[in-house]
Amino acid sequence: MEHLFIPDGYASALNLHDTQIGIKTVKDFFQSLLIKHLNLLRVSAPLFVDPASGMNDNLNGYERPVSFGIKEQDDYRAEVVQSLAKWKRYALKEYGFSIGEGLYTDMNAIRRDEITDNIHSIFVDQWDWEKVIGKNDRNLETLMDTVRDVYKALRKTEMYMAIQYDYIEEILPREIFFITTQELLDLYPDKTPKEREYLITKEKGAVCLMQIGDTLSNGKPHDGRAPDYDDWALNADILVYYPVLDIALELSSMGIRVDKKALMYQLEKAGCPERACLPFQKSILNEELPYTIGGGIGQSRICMFFLRKAHIGEVQCSIWPDKTRRAALEQGVRML
Repeated sequence: MEHLFIPDGYASALNLHDTQIGIKTVKDFFQSLLIKHLNLLRVSAPLFVDPASGMNDNLNGYERPVSFGIKEQDDYRAEVVQSLAKWKRYALKEYGFSIGEGLYTDMNAIRRDEITDNIHSIFVDQWDWEKVIGKNDRNLETLMDTVRDVYKALRKTEMYMAIQYDYIEEILPREIFFITTQELLDLYPDKTPKEREYLITKEKGAVCLMQIGDTLSNGKPHDGRAPDYDDWALNADILVYYPVLDIALELSSMGIRVDKKALMYQLEKAGCPERACLPFQKSILNEELPYTIGGGIGQSRICMFFLRKAHIGEVQCSIWPDKTRRAALEQGVRML
């Protein structure tokens, strides 16, 4: 996708004021369903963490976190969180959650190395959630059942928004389609990962793409994943076809978290076995943390999808290149 693409004939159905109402409507309704379907309790979460704790997420392994010095602590460095994937697991233990119970929170992050376009911003806002499971629940069945619960909340939200707004039509299929990254490669061996995602999502409407991060039969991973939170054999992305932009749009990423065996394998595979010495990673190797499943759901992404917006800047406040903002305005698109 180019840095800015406005479809021919596109015009937002809502002005800036009504867009704000729409954003609140989407968030309030979807959040209420997510809590119910996954049995989640809202908690407070950190904006920054100690980098020495190993608690921050290094995402695909190359993104630079935003850091700053703390004057009171002799300019000791703190890092703005890139996600709360690891912190949530730690919090479930500290807060005394039991099997079947979970937490969720608003996660805001800064992705300074992000290349912005219609669906990517340097500002990330999402619901981060995490839930305690039993050791015997670390399997594909648990992952798929959880995906269905999240997807059910997405479908019900679309149905609700279609009632509230005449211009919104239901486009999500009744069921989400499950496929692994290897199966997808076998289906489209001559396509890039993004091309594969587009083709399967346009055909099926909604896709759960599983097992992301490990090497496939072509010698490459489908996409990068940090080695120390998701189990690469037990993770997934929820993708939907978005006709406004004619793209596969990722709305959620989730996974069953690593146990001792998976962590050691993935650290070695990723070439960073030294991370096993960090506090968070040691707590997994020492089996001090609960078994969990968790994920993130993009708030601006789902608002963009359900309100049928062409650019994520229409539903979130961020900083955009001047030329992008000017070009968008010339085409009738006003960013927040």
